[in-house]
Amino acid sequence: MKKRILAVTLAIAMVFSLVACNQSKDDSAKEDEASKKEGALETTTVRWNSGTSGNVLLTIAEAEGYFEDEGLTIENVSADANADAMALLASGKVDVVSNSGTSNPLQQIAAGVDLTIFGGHMVTGCMPVVAKKGTVWNGSEDLIGKKFACNPSYFAFTGAVMELGYDNPLEAVEWISYTDYNDALAAVVRGEVDYALMGTGQNYTVQNMDEVEVMCYQSDIMPNYSCCRMEAQTKFVEENPNTVKAIIRALLRAQSWYESNKEEAVKLHAKKINAEEDYVAAYMMDDEHYKVSVDPLKNSVVRAWEILDKTGFLDEKAKNVDISEHVNTELYEEALKEATEKYGKDNKEFYDKMQTFYNENNK
Repeated sequence: MKKRILAVTLAIAMVFSLVACNQSKDDSAKEDEASKKEGALETTTVRWNSGTSGNVLLTIAEAEGYFEDEGLTIENVSADANADAMALLASGKVDVVSNSGTSNPLQQIAAGVDLTIFGGHMVTGCMPVVAKKGTVWNGSEDLIGKKFACNPSYFAFTGAVMELGYDNPLEAVEWISYTDYNDALAAVVRGEVDYALMGTGQNYTVQNMDEVEVMCYQSDIMPNYSCCRMEAQTKFVEENPNTVKAIIRALLRAQSWYESNKEEAVKLHAKKINAEEDYVAAYMMDDEHYKVSVDPLKNSVVRAWEILDKTGFLDEKAKNVDISEHVNTELYEEALKEATEKYGKDNKEFYDKMQTFYNENNK
């Protein structure tokens, strides 16, 4: 009888123990959810690749302590090329990539890599199209039938050619790809090509050459074309929403500082990337063609996706992908609201402008 009573007592104790355990788990889950809602960071260290040319907003946010204010530490991870950066991101060796263009992440998404664009870096990257000195430029129609040293995955140009009425822009222009912008520049000088697209970093060189001159800039061909987006694995964005918003808030403050202190920004960034100030100023001080923004620029991303798809630069799997689902604007919108409430009084004009820009480029 005593044994039976003891067994019943133990069974009841086990039931209460299980209930308590489950209750503890439920309470813990509720606490975790509550902490997320309150804005607690899910992770405080973010591994970041910003290419070899760096990200001026990242530079400023680190130098001015904006990341520190948000409780964030940035671990800079280097990569020699855009493809290497995307490989690091796909394999989970970095958390955020901000300097690998727009075509690269879109092509990764089309191939089945689950990435999310949640912000931006350069809207337009001050990328000049050059030709031999004395060449007359009338517009994108001058590219038709000519040799153009430009990878046709640069969708601004193929998009412009299609707008001229050419269904197949790959046949309307003789596209010649070089792995190095300097090789493309040399091809112009030798007369092997009629035009060449240059990278942001070639501005100083081009501006100091007698043999060539700038015909236009990529942003003249397609305004707000989306030079570089900021992306992460979708899992990272979904699991770390407060961390992502903290990143955006810090970068928004950096953009506000940048727009009021461009000459100082040149000095900061030149030091960061070990370059001469004249080299950085050659593109950064061109307000018309060099524009940076934290905004995700959803409309431009969708436009780029459609052009890349039409010109055959996306995997066949792209037909089953809704690219808008890979652009998270909600976290940016929330972070912009939070930053405006906290810092808007310091620069109301900037934050009002960012809200207008968001409405124009993401709705």
